[in-house]
Amino acid sequence: MANVTIDGSQKKKGGILKTLFQLIVACGLASGGFVAGQFFAQSTMSPADEVLRLIEETGSDNVHDSAGNTPQKVPRDLPDAPVFETQYYEFPEPLTTNLKGSARFLQLGIGLSTQYDEAVLRNVQTHRMALRSDMLAVISSFTEEDVEGTAGRDALSVALRDAINNRLERLEGFGGIEGVFFPVFVMQ
Repeated sequence: MANVTIDGSQKKKGGILKTLFQLIVACGLASGGFVAGQFFAQSTMSPADEVLRLIEETGSDNVHDSAGNTPQKVPRDLPDAPVFETQYYEFPEPLTTNLKGSARFLQLGIGLSTQYDEAVLRNVQTHRMALRSDMLAVISSFTEEDVEGTAGRDALSVALRDAINNRLERLEGFGGIEGVFFPVFVMQ
């Protein structure tokens, strides 16, 4: 008996074979694309190395002044002054406190910077609890108007820096914090 559908027409044979063939072709194309991608991705030279190679090929051989002379390399004199490395420390939890005379509160992430040695940042970590208390006292003494805008944030940063250095000087004999930053600044 022939395959007959409900409306009386005959059902086409080979539906499964056709689907299987399409699946095999799709897998073949996908694997071919993968192999081609791998081939082109395995370049022997990174783009940076390629640029350096091109500069070397076209570099000093093709550079001449108006008289046809190739310029000579001139060594740069390095400054004798030492270069200081800036180190940063970020308090792990943000500080949250009410602002003076307001129902709004301010949430701050606090980051510190110093160009002194690691001892300054170790002192900050050692006295983190006392420093957080001092910072909360300073922040809560500011009003909404005091912390608005760049000038307000800068004033808060200076006040926090001074409070931190005062505490460290009392406890360790030296402050050393040069900058206070706000990676998080939310007023609600």
